[in-house]
Amino acid sequence: MTEQAAQPQFGIQRIYVKDSSFEAPGAPEIFRKEWKPEINLNMNTNAKKLEEGVYEVTLMLTVTAKIGEDTGFIAEVQQAGIFQVSNFPEQQTQHMLGAYAPNILFPYARTVIDQLVSQGSFPPVLLAPVNFDALFQQAQAQKNAEAENAKGGETIQ
Repeated sequence: MTEQAAQPQFGIQRIYVKDSSFEAPGAPEIFRKEWKPEINLNMNTNAKKLEEGVYEVTLMLTVTAKIGEDTGFIAEVQQAGIFQVSNFPEQQTQHMLGAYAPNILFPYARTVIDQLVSQGSFPPVLLAPVNFDALFQQAQAQKNAEAENAKGGETIQ
């Protein structure tokens, strides 16, 4: 193996919208109400190995706007990318797929959400930046705690 082949490599091969949707179930009545909605953001990520050192990472965002019980809109996007992540230690590879790649995808997903909402005739939704590193660390800590509890649960009788 050559020294260059063993070097860690990260690259973006492609970024694309995998799926998007927009619903305005309360239209047209919702337009007659004062627009002071409660905005809810649900977010998830998924990484799938395509081949050795190549992964598809998908960032899924769902933004829901409600006024009381009435739903103004639901905007969803699955923003994906194909990333080369090779010759990194396993823990660092997981971090690249769980935090670094979603950080790259988020601005694209935010733009798609904004376009969908604007085309639905609603005021823009400006999603705040997300700290994917902190979310990844929280998920890892939770996973470790669950593993510890499972170990402890098996030995206690």
